Formats: sequence, structure tokens, C-alpha cells
Amino acid sequence: MHRVDIDHERDAMEQPPSPAAEQTQLERRKGTLASKFMLVNISSNLLLAYQSLGVVYGDLSTSPLYVYRSIFVGKLQNYQTSDAIFGAFSLIFWTITLIPLLKYVFVVLSADDNGEGGTFALYSLLCRHAKFSLLPNQQAADEELSAYKYGSSGLSTSCLPLKRFLEKHKKSRTILLIVVLLGACMVIGDGVLTPAMSVISSMSGIQAATEHLSHGGVLILSCIILVGLFALQHSGTHRVGFLFAPIVTIWLISIFLIGLYNTIFWNPKIVSALSPYYIIKFFKETGKDGWVSLGGVLLSIAGSEAMFADLGHFTATSMRIAFSFFVYPCLVVQYMGQAAFLSKNIDSIPNSFYNSVPDSVYWPVFVIATLSAIVGSQAVITATFSIVKQCNALGCFPRVKIVHTSKHIKGQIYVPEINWILMILTLAVAVGFQDTTLIGNAYGLACMTVMFITTFLMALVIIFVWQKSVALAIPFLLLFGLIEGIYLSSAFIKIPQGGWVSLVLSFAFLTIMFVWHYGTRKKYNFDLHNKVPLKWLLGLGPSLGIVRVPGIGLIYSELATGIPSIFSHFVTNLPAFHTVMVFVCVKSVPVPFVPPEERFLIGRICPRPYRMYRCIVRYGYKDIQRDNGNFEDLLIQSIAEFIQMEAVEPQLSSSESPSFDGRMAVISTRSVQSGSTLLVSEEDFGISNSIQSSKSLTLQSLRSAGDDENPQMRRRRVRFRLPENPGMDPAVRDELSDLIDAKEAGVAYIMGHSYVKARRSASFMKKLVIDIGYSFLRKNCRGPAVALNIPHISLIEVGMIYYV
Repeated sequence: MHRVDIDHERDAMEQPPSPAAEQTQLERRKGTLASKFMLVNISSNLLLAYQSLGVVYGDLSTSPLYVYRSIFVGKLQNYQTSDAIFGAFSLIFWTITLIPLLKYVFVVLSADDNGEGGTFALYSLLCRHAKFSLLPNQQAADEELSAYKYGSSGLSTSCLPLKRFLEKHKKSRTILLIVVLLGACMVIGDGVLTPAMSVISSMSGIQAATEHLSHGGVLILSCIILVGLFALQHSGTHRVGFLFAPIVTIWLISIFLIGLYNTIFWNPKIVSALSPYYIIKFFKETGKDGWVSLGGVLLSIAGSEAMFADLGHFTATSMRIAFSFFVYPCLVVQYMGQAAFLSKNIDSIPNSFYNSVPDSVYWPVFVIATLSAIVGSQAVITATFSIVKQCNALGCFPRVKIVHTSKHIKGQIYVPEINWILMILTLAVAVGFQDTTLIGNAYGLACMTVMFITTFLMALVIIFVWQKSVALAIPFLLLFGLIEGIYLSSAFIKIPQGGWVSLVLSFAFLTIMFVWHYGTRKKYNFDLHNKVPLKWLLGLGPSLGIVRVPGIGLIYSELATGIPSIFSHFVTNLPAFHTVMVFVCVKSVPVPFVPPEERFLIGRICPRPYRMYRCIVRYGYKDIQRDNGNFEDLLIQSIAEFIQMEAVEPQLSSSESPSFDGRMAVISTRSVQSGSTLLVSEEDFGISNSIQSSKSLTLQSLRSAGDDENPQMRRRRVRFRLPENPGMDPAVRDELSDLIDAKEAGVAYIMGHSYVKARRSASFMKKLVIDIGYSFLRKNCRGPAVALNIPHISLIEVGMIYYV
């Protein structure tokens, strides 16, 4: 009987489960996987939120060091009463609540450009949804980039008149670009003012605790710290980045506890100041003087724009978590506690923060405050480097050296020229003013201008990118534009008291940007109107009426279509050229990053016997053009892939169309590397091999010397050969064979060494801008060959004069 029961149990176990049971098990597994995914997602966002504390919130979290002191200066010294302090705290609370929390956390963080933030991200989104861009060499093929698409392509009918107006009038697009550049210039101004403001404010704690130390001694210590801060920039933030988050976390916890202690110990009634009633009471008592004091209140939100500007390093969710549940409560409680202390200690306003710190924790808090000030300064300096890089990509800033300081983290860059300029300007501001109140006036004006510009651009994004009604964008613009406009008007009142520094810095950088952009566009238009006619080339035949020598000639130009005038200028003076010609255009597109598989556009110029090709290399405004030493190899493989693709896809064939230019194909570098049309072999690249590749003794010696100077460039040589494929088209095989032979003969880079001058009939202002301003910038910035990592040993420059 026992055996029978066991047999029945075995039969039941061996029976397949019913469909209902299988469905239940499947749902359980899905639920388990979903819960695991949610846990992983939550833990990832929590980790990013923790890391963002050190990178994003260092500047914002150090504002309690100087806000109350900046409010109660000038004429408001006559209103240093308990009610005025209650009103000041109420202003601070509602300012932090409305702008960083409501505007940035809940609205602006949603307007990311493929995960990137900042004013350039908003401008990029607008340029992709309407014809606002002033970048010269844009193509329809750029719209096929995967990062180009954002949301739906439709647009509500109520937005069409505004869209047509902005697209029709070039002046409106120019004004839009100037507004974006002004925001960028103000961020650069922040990079000058923030380090001086934060470090001097934190170091003032020594003077408060040590009476024998003079203000000059505090200034010297501050300057030493500032020099050290800028001197360490070349090592990159990633080397000390692991320290940033713990420092700011400890700092925020410290000021939270100090604020909570002061609230309980000194005046718990300060909690009632959360009511906006105290704001009304504050302005009734202070009148116009209270309005002027708003320039100090806005310092409590200085640094809020970093939440959006540094979005590319984190996620919107992690930013929201960090600010809403940690930074915001800590700052509110600290300002509340400081106000509670000041309401009972009015005389402590000039050094309100350090006087409110209990004696038992004074020196630890001072050390943490100094470290937090350095962290906040570091974040703004890094953001300045990023802004300069983006302006350079848009053709609005002279070429500078850009060093990528981290192999793993995007966007961490170092710009030596900008770094030392910032250091000199920061030291000049610190030594020249020696007063955080005056520096704060300039700092507040710069920060509020960036926020106001963000509000304006955000309203356009709501209309053109999110495709919402104008009726929704107008309330957003009116609410935050009115609030920020009031603060901005108060900041403008303080222009004579230090605020002029922001205007001078932004005007200087804006002039540089606009002069460079104007000159670059004029030079491009000259190239565009002086292109070599294609019919002229076709009439010359495949030999072009010149001697075709072995090798590949890479002709660099900003033109994405047509033959640049430097080519005709070259062959006119030297009637010989390489058997294979490739017209290369390296350009920026209005997206943050271009995937490697979409970077290359390859096409043919003229029929097959001419052996002329076009290569367009596309980069996003946050891409870094790294010198990996394999550009030539990738180019040869991409052209070979295009030749093979052209044989398979007849629509790419030049014989199918009367126009022999403009048919381009995206060649994925990853597919080229994984499955190339050509067989690739690598071998050690020694001096003897490089000498054998040239028949000229002079060229042999030059290449040998170049190899000695650049040992890292001679680690390997890539050789190509055709696969054994009897079915390959003979014409394709001949063309690929010519390509390989030309690569073995050598590659030369041809660029225009241009001199841009204004025409004699031009106006005085144009001559001033072109002949003096633009020429000065071109002579003192990095050359295009250096910026494009072109080997100097293989460079041929063609002198040309541009009369614009």
C-alpha cells in the first residue's frame, strides 16, 4: 500500500503542469525579473545621486557662507531687526523652492538632449526642430543620425506662424545665437568669480577666530589656494573625484545639524517665517531698499544651473533625488537656523555663518567649509572647459588645445589656455576687490542672467520641441521670467558696486566669440561661392590634364559639397596630383554625440576612372576628436566598403545620375573593422620599413627623423590586400587594387593656409573686425592642422588670400 502511494506520487510529479499553472509560473518569473530590475534601477540612481553631490551641488551648498551678509549691506543696514531677518529667510526659502525645486527639478531637467543639458543642449534641440541653426555646412543626411531625432515630427498649427517668422528672418536667428552665447559667456564669468567668492568666504573663518590675522593675510592664503586649485587642473577631476561626494555630503549634514541646533536653541519661532506673509511685511518695512537687497537673496540659488549643465554625467532621476530629498532640506534648515541665531544676535550679521557655529565644532566645520569651497570651484571650472569646447564645436570660439583627462568618463576635459586665463582673472578679481560683497554682486548678476536665458530658451523648447501650445509656454515664461526679472533688475542696480565685472567679462568673451563666428562664416561663404565647377573637371578627363603620381591626397576643406578652390589653386601652381584624391570635411552637427558607426559619410566625385572621393567626418558638440593614429586605415577601409556597396546598390553608381557629386553613404566603422572588404594584416612599423616606402632619399631621411621623434606612432603598420574572390567585378577589383597601391605609396594631407582680409570697399567696422580682430585670433590660436591631429611630416599647405 505504501508502494502504491509512492507510485501515485511519482506519476503526479511526472505529469506536465497545466496551462494555467504555466501561466502563473510565467507571471511570477516576470514579476521577479521586474522587481529585480526596479531594485537595480533604484540602486543605480541612488549611487548616481550620491556622486552628483560632489560634482553638481558643491557651489550651491556653500552659499550659506555669504548670503545673509550680502543681503544686509548698504542701505539695508538701517533695517537690521528681527522682523527683517524673518522676512529675509522667507525670501530665501521661497526662492529656493520656486527656482531650483519647481523650475529646474520638475521642468527643465526634462528637456535633455539625449541625456545632455545646458543652454547648448536647448539650442541644439531648437535647431533640430526648426531652421534656427547658423552652422554653415549642414546636410539632409545629418537628420538621419540616430541622436538627431527627438519626439514626434509634427507641430501644432498655433506654433507655425512663430516658426515661419523665426526661420524667415536671419536677424532673429542671429539674436537667438547671441542670447545663447551670452549665457555661455556668463558661465565662463562664473568660472572666474566662483573660485574667488567661495575660497575667500571660507577662509574668512580664520579671521573670525584669530583676531591677530589681518584681512591681507586671509587674502594671501586665499590666493595660494586658488593658484593650487588651477595648477592641479591638468590632472583631471577623475583623480580626486572620489573625494568630492564625501566632502559635500559631510558638509551638508554638518550645516543641517548646525541649523537644526540653532533653530531649537535660539528661536524656534523662525518656523513661522515659512509663510510668505513675512515677505510682504519685509517689503512694507524696507521698500526700495528691500528690492535692492534681492541681489543678495539670489546668491542662495547661485549654482542651481549646474543641475542642468552637468546632466550628461548623471540622470535626471538621480538629480531630482539628490536635490529634493537631501540638498534642499539641508539648505532650508541651515538658512532657518542661521536666521534664528541672527534674530537674537543682530551684531553677528557681518560674519553670520561662522558666528552661528558652536565653538566645539568650529575648526572641523571650517576645514570642511574650505574643502567644499574648493569642490564647488572645481565643478564650475570644469563646466567652463565644457562650455568652451561646445562653443568651439559651433564655430564660435578660436581653436584651443583640448585634453581628455579620463578614458572612461565622457566630458572630463582640460583646456590649458582657458585654465591659465581663468587663474589670472580670478586672482585679479580676488586682489582687486578683496571683498566678497562686491564679488557677490558680480557673481549674482552672472548666475541670474544664465537662469533668465534658460527660462527664455525653455519656453521655445516647450513650443517647438515638446510641441505644446503657446498658451502653456506663456504662463511658464511669465511666472519664472517675472521672478527672475525682478532679481535681475536688482542685480543690475549693483553694477557700480562690482556688478560691472560680469558685464566686462561677458562682453569680452562675447566679442571674441562673435568676431570668430563672423570671420569663419565669411571665409566659408567665400569657399562656397568660389567652388571649382564640376563640368571643368569632367572636361579635363580622368587625368585632369595633370600628372597623376602614386599615393593618396587628402584635401581638407570646410565644404560638404563641391570642389574647394584650394584644389585648383594647387594644380595651377603645381600641375601634378595623386592617383587617388579624397576631399575630407570634418564638421560639427547639432547633436551632443555622434555614434562611431554613423561618423563617416563616403561618396564619389566624378565617374569611377577619376578615382576621386569625398569623406565627411561628423562630430557632435560634446565629442572629443581623439588622435588614435588609425584615421588613414579607417578611411581606406571605408572607401573600399563604399566601392563594394556601390557595385551591389546601383542607385549609388555615378553613371545613374547626371550630377556626379552628392551621393553619400554612411559607412559604419564598426562593421568595417569586423568584416572589411579588404584583408588586413599588421606588422611592426620600424624605421627600415618606413624608409623602403619612399624612393626619395630626402623623404627617407625626413620620415626617419619623424619616426624618431614620434616612437609611439611606429608601433604597427596596417597593410591591405584583396581577398581571393573570383566573382568580384573586374572594375571593382581594379579600383580596390589602385586604392591599395596608392595607400602603400603614401598619404599626403593638403590644407589651405589662408589669409582673410576685408575688401577695399568694405566698411570701417568690417575692416576692424576682419583685418584686426579675426586676424589676431587666427594668428594666436591653434592651427587647423594641429586641431585635426594631422601629421606635420605629411602636410602640404596651399597659401590663399580670402577677400571677404
